[in-house]
Amino acid sequence: MTTQSQRPSDADSGGAASNFIRNIISEDLAAGRHKRVVTRFPPEPNGYLHIGHAKSILLNFGLASEFGGVCHMRFDDTNPAAEDLEYVESIQRDVRWLGGEWGDKLFFASDYFERLYAFAVELIQKGKAYVCSLSEAETRELRGTVTEPGRDSPYRSRSVEENLDLFARMRAGEFPEGAHVLRAKIDMAAPNMKMRDPPIYRIKRARHYRTGDAWCIYPLYDFAHSLSDAIEGITHSICTLEFENNRELYDWIIESLDVPSRPRQYEFARLNLNYTVMSKRKLLGLVKGGVVSGWDDPRMPTIAGLRRRGVTPEAIRAFCEEIGVAKTNSMVDIAKFESCVRDDLNLRAPRVMAVLRPLRVVLENFPEGKVEEIDAPYWPEDVPRQGSRKVPLSRVVYIERDDFLEDPPKKWFRLAPGQQVRLRYAGFITCREVVRDQATGEVIELRCTYDPPAKTGEAPEGRKPKGTLHWVSAAHAIAAEVRLYGRLFAVERPDAVEEGKDFLENLNPGSLVTLTGCRVEPSLSTIEKGSHVQFERQGFFFVDPVDSAPGAPVFNRTVALKDSWSKLAAEKPAQAAAPAPRAPDSAAQRAQPAKPKAERAPLEERLARLEPARAEKARHLIDARGIPGDDAVVLAEDDGLLRLFEEAVAVHDNARSAANWVIHSLSRELKDKKTGDLPFTGAQLGELLALIDDGTISGKIAKDVLAEMMQQGGSPKAIVERRGLRQVADEGALERIVDQVVAAHPGEVSRFRAGNAKLIGFFVGQVMKASGGKANPDLVNALLTRKLA
Repeated sequence: MTTQSQRPSDADSGGAASNFIRNIISEDLAAGRHKRVVTRFPPEPNGYLHIGHAKSILLNFGLASEFGGVCHMRFDDTNPAAEDLEYVESIQRDVRWLGGEWGDKLFFASDYFERLYAFAVELIQKGKAYVCSLSEAETRELRGTVTEPGRDSPYRSRSVEENLDLFARMRAGEFPEGAHVLRAKIDMAAPNMKMRDPPIYRIKRARHYRTGDAWCIYPLYDFAHSLSDAIEGITHSICTLEFENNRELYDWIIESLDVPSRPRQYEFARLNLNYTVMSKRKLLGLVKGGVVSGWDDPRMPTIAGLRRRGVTPEAIRAFCEEIGVAKTNSMVDIAKFESCVRDDLNLRAPRVMAVLRPLRVVLENFPEGKVEEIDAPYWPEDVPRQGSRKVPLSRVVYIERDDFLEDPPKKWFRLAPGQQVRLRYAGFITCREVVRDQATGEVIELRCTYDPPAKTGEAPEGRKPKGTLHWVSAAHAIAAEVRLYGRLFAVERPDAVEEGKDFLENLNPGSLVTLTGCRVEPSLSTIEKGSHVQFERQGFFFVDPVDSAPGAPVFNRTVALKDSWSKLAAEKPAQAAAPAPRAPDSAAQRAQPAKPKAERAPLEERLARLEPARAEKARHLIDARGIPGDDAVVLAEDDGLLRLFEEAVAVHDNARSAANWVIHSLSRELKDKKTGDLPFTGAQLGELLALIDDGTISGKIAKDVLAEMMQQGGSPKAIVERRGLRQVADEGALERIVDQVVAAHPGEVSRFRAGNAKLIGFFVGQVMKASGGKANPDLVNALLTRKLA
């Protein structure tokens, strides 16, 4: 095999799915508000891009292309302390790899520093900005909370002349960092705290990777971003939902200045994957802490890491199209991403055989020195591709060590003493003798007899072995290193850490298994870097483009295949004591403790009692949606609950959460009611779950909202807004409440610092009480941990 991974033909995948941003652009063009669509992708060059950015890249470049417009590539490089040319180069490489092309439309916010400074001067001249000399702590103190207005800075009344003079001296470098900031003069009582005189320029004494030491003051994001859009003539500034509150400030800046164009901002839901962290700060910590080998470590969610793992841009594009563009945040199951990767590689990865943990098998009746060339297809029948290779069969072969058990359980269809199996593409072997190492007792060799296949393909004497094993000829196999990559974290939400813990404690210790004694078939002797293959019965693999060498390939597992036996073994505790033929592939399986027999047996019995169609539905919910077995049975038994569940996940794709709420929260509230009598729909329940997952409300508040929905129906979002139930997640606002609580309880603070860690619950309760129960508990815990440390 000498060619790069073979790609299927670039057939049109069909029209792009509709979304609300596409509809907005269509309406704008039809109404004549714009003649040409101009979007932009504006990354900060302070780290490598991750899969969340891929959704934004494909959306911005895709919409521009679809409507005959242009997408600008612009680096928001206004924070010199964190930016580097390495990141600029990696970002351009990743965007191009995903298919983004910008031509001559490459820009940097640093290109506009002089113009941005002039805009800031214009705001001062109009009396809409002032130089503030408060410290950060003093600024927070005057900012107010979500329930209390802020107070004016004592420097807010400085004259235009004084502000102009101070701002010019800030630029000239007369003041140290933190001495002054330039703030927009808006409204310290604004309900939107982003509008309470936000800073727009600060002093930063750090060398910029492009402008050097020419500047010591730098614009903040909201100021630079909105004006860069206006300078470039951006028509549709598409951001993720965390910038929704920033839109009011974006508009204020544009409307307060004489700008060359009037862009508008639109927000969409960011991509959140379970078993993953997306924070650049945390990803940088993984790199700098040596937890991973670099930004391109195949376990990282970075585009560089995914590329090195063997994920293709087509798979990422298919995944982003499948999850769509929504207005509410949600958590996407990484299994959905893995499924898209499998679907893509299924059509591009030729099938070959590799033995990762070799066990020597001697075919005693196969003549020594004889080599039989077997023609083996690269592609299965369901893949419309052609091609084959010659696989040599000799007297000694290797099989997977996990494919042999000396004392097998029932339903073991692989090799065992006296048991016959088929060798893939070849004949049949029967184990006659087990050879052990005399010192350790370990099985080191099997002695088997070989029966060639009859013309009909059946085994001798009419027997039909149910097991088929992959293998390689010992004399012809190529040595290779294989890296089995799994999920980097062992829990669904690595960021949701308990008090006193760090997200690194959620790492999956089995996320990388390196195997150095592997053997692959000789057709791979000349395989090139960057090629895709499927190791039969093992998974999809990619030839590492960095560490591979001629004659010494390194294979990265891109994604595993489904393993029915591992799943069966996990469900059958009586067989669990026997060595598993293959370790579970997923982090969830590895992290899952073995359940006692008493908990499993009833599930099997309940499945057996269901009608076949309902049992199949339950198994689908378990296998494809990841729903716990008992919950799946309940849904499969009740058409009404199942309908509510399906309607909910159609709106908000978090199947486990939807099942949990339908079965354990909603069913308790039903009492004597029927699901058809409810005054709300499953779609509205999905809307409620979305509010929980995006942090708008807590689970406790959600139960109150559900109770009202049970009584009166209505949109959960409307109920939350009408009753003012939004969770407070503004760090500045909560920090002030936390400071007040800490200051009001010096005795408890002393006892906590003396070792009474249980008092953390007291402090959390006080903050929640002061916030009317609306504070984000995770943020409260984090702030208290920092303040009380």
